[in-house]
Amino acid sequence: MALRINDVAPNFTAETTHGTIDFHDWIGDGYAVLFSHPKDFTPVCTTEFGAVATLADQFAARNTKVIGVSVDSVEDHKQWSKDIETFSGADVTFPIIDDSSLTVAKAYDMLPAEAYLPDGRTPNDTATVRTTFIIGPDKQVKLMLIYPMTVGRNFDEILRALDSIQAGAKNPIATPANWKQGDDVIVANSVTTEDAKAKFGEVTEIFPYLRTIKAPE
Repeated sequence: MALRINDVAPNFTAETTHGTIDFHDWIGDGYAVLFSHPKDFTPVCTTEFGAVATLADQFAARNTKVIGVSVDSVEDHKQWSKDIETFSGADVTFPIIDDSSLTVAKAYDMLPAEAYLPDGRTPNDTATVRTTFIIGPDKQVKLMLIYPMTVGRNFDEILRALDSIQAGAKNPIATPANWKQGDDVIVANSVTTEDAKAKFGEVTEIFPYLRTIKAPE
């Protein structure tokens, strides 16, 4: 069965550039972003890892750990990290998982169960290993974004989605299209207008089913 939103993220033990981890233990009581890549030393992925390296403080401010997974060895990851740091001008402070066994890629439904790494493989052999997962403190999958190899991820969007997920975890709200921190939010339909006024103050009713409030602190 395919992995879905609100499923428990598969746990695993893996070797990483920061040593052996148990994934759920590593997440702890915060959020995690797991982002996967089909191969080290590839151009788009190098820019993506560089982008994450420069955003380390942004993720930390959101109580969120970031971990990369690439279908290569720890030694390859360490060598590749030098290129990433040269390109981005930032240290790679997050771990990168050795998934040369395809354990994580298969557990997270990125590759067929019978997939293997052929000799002399190219990135095309693992091209579908291009997914981003946001995982909550409850270890449930909150978001999945899947990208083709030719499209670099927008990590501003991933931060925006993370902000929305965390805001919704604190209050019965949703966020509208193109929302960003500080914008008005939508009152969940599970909350009556009267209860929303009592909880949040002023409520703007655009339609009975679309009511907005200023974002709670």
